[in-house]
This record gives sequence, C-alpha cells and structure tokens, in this order.
Amino acid sequence: MRLHARTYTLEYLEPFVISRSADTSSQVVQVAIEHDGVVGYGEGAPDEHYDEAPDAARDWILEHVEPLLGDDPFATGAILGRLSQLPGQMGAKCAVDGALHDLIGKLCGQPLWRLLGLDRTPPPTSYTISIDTLEGTADRAARAASYKALKIKVGGPGDLERVRIVRDAAPNALVRVDANEAWTVESTRELVPELVSLAVELVEQPLPAADRDGYAELHADRLPIPIVVDESCHTLPDVAPAARVADGVNIKLTKSGGIREALRMIHAARALDLRVMLGCMNESSLGIAGAAQISPLVDVVDLDGHLLNRNDSHTGLGFADGRVLPGDGPGLGVDPVDAWP
Repeated sequence: MRLHARTYTLEYLEPFVISRSADTSSQVVQVAIEHDGVVGYGEGAPDEHYDEAPDAARDWILEHVEPLLGDDPFATGAILGRLSQLPGQMGAKCAVDGALHDLIGKLCGQPLWRLLGLDRTPPPTSYTISIDTLEGTADRAARAASYKALKIKVGGPGDLERVRIVRDAAPNALVRVDANEAWTVESTRELVPELVSLAVELVEQPLPAADRDGYAELHADRLPIPIVVDESCHTLPDVAPAARVADGVNIKLTKSGGIREALRMIHAARALDLRVMLGCMNESSLGIAGAAQISPLVDVVDLDGHLLNRNDSHTGLGFADGRVLPGDGPGLGVDPVDAWP
C-alpha cells in the first residue's frame, strides 16, 4: 500500500467563537492510501488545545505510517494496533483510520455503514451557534431556526440571555449548551434551574477537564440536566472514569484516533448506561463522513463541521430532515473535489 498526506485549509462562513478561541479558518490533515489502483481517503483535525498541529501531523504521517501498513488492507485491526503503539498524534491516526475504512469499503463495493450492519437513520444533528453579542446571537439563531437541534457555545456573562434568545428563535428545537470548560461548580449550579426552564437538553463540558472533584460534586447533586463531558473523554480508558462523574460522553473521531476506537467507546459507554454523543471539530465533509457512518449508534449527533465552512474538499454527504446522512457510495461515500493524490 502507498500513502500520501496533505493539509487542507477550511474557511468558515462566519467567525467561530468559543470560550477559549476565535477563528475564521482551520486546517485539517488528510490521508490517501492506495492499493491495487483503489484509493481510500481519511481526515483528522489536529487541535492545538491537545498540543497537535496540522503540519506536524502531516509530517508524522509521512515519516512513520507507511512502513506499518503492510500489504493487506483488510488487516485493519493489526495495522491500527501497530499505529496505536506510537504515542500521541490522535488527529493523524484518525486520518489513517478513516482512509483504511474508506479503502476496505471501496474494495468490497459497499458503504461502511452497511459493512457495520447499520442503517442511514441517525438522530438529527445540532447546528452550532458560536459566542457572539446578543444582537449577533439573535441573527445567528434566526438563520439557524430551521434546524431540529441547536448547540449554543457559552462562556461569558451573557450566557443565560443568549440561551433565551436562541430558545425564542427556535421554540421547538432541541437546545444544547456547551461551555468548553468555562464555568465553575458554582456558576453551573446557579444556571441549571434557568436552563431547565428553557428546556435545555444537556450541558456539555461545563468545568475544566482537570477538575474531576468539581464534576464529582455536580454528579452528587443529581442535577436535572445531564452533564456530558467532551474534553475530559478522549479514548476507551476515559469512558469508565467519566461514568463516575458525568451522565454522558462526547466521542469525537479526531480525539479517539478514528472509527475503530470510537466504536469501542460507544459500546463501553452503553454498557455503563451513559448517554452517547458523537461530535466533531471544524472538518470537511471527509472528516464528517467517517463519523456519519456510525452516527445511528448514538443518542446525540453534533456533526455540523462541514456545514460551517465556505469551502469543502469532498462531496457526497446527504442532509435531510435535519440529519447528516452518510453517502450511499462505497467506503465513506464521499469523493474529492480535486484530483488528489
């Protein structure tokens, strides 16, 4: 098997603002793996919050991965097992994982979701309302009111009023709140009764990932809104500890290292009676396509990364009735816009 890697720049439709950053673009790393004239594509989104960077991920892939591939594309477990022995670089590993799954689907002539025994009926995806002024929030919410679920990024003094604005703009939508580690135990306790009155479905990562005692306090409070952890849960070993302090986990392929590990996490979370959310970073349709393959397995879908971009590297994802649908083509079901590699 031959391997290629590149970075790809995604331009956002409008600034993407969360509690710790504000961006107008991002870069992803993409991988192409060739075998007998068939090419599989995959993508990861290295995040500086986890000490990863796109250029470094691309260089790491080109230096380390090809010797680990071997000559049997169906030996995915063995290949990814060898890759897992190398530390870090989860975004890079995610890209390789996606390319291998795309490749075996194409070699079989079947979409990955069919090979996994799944269907194409996931829960509706949330659409993100990033941090803005009250006026800006009202405008964003009005334009997104047709979505069945909205996720509001919070992390400042106007949080509650912004949630009210979104609820007024979309009275029938599912509403989720994501603090990206910006709240405290006290502010969470103070805000939850108001969020209940606004029919908020869940609160994502209210406290810093390192504040396990704080999460334990909130869990002991038996809050009337589920707490779902994201930055606190990356790979399978994080699921059981999360079950002791939270009500759900947000699984992202680029954190876990790809589809294979995400499936293990989903089944473990189910066994521990956790709510399962499937999230994304700011990714192209290629990155979202990997997650879309397994989205029917989860309770909450947050796969809007490609919907927030001005440009895209791949096409083929579907969207109907508020749901991101995997393509019905083989593998991940998406095709590159340009001729690559």
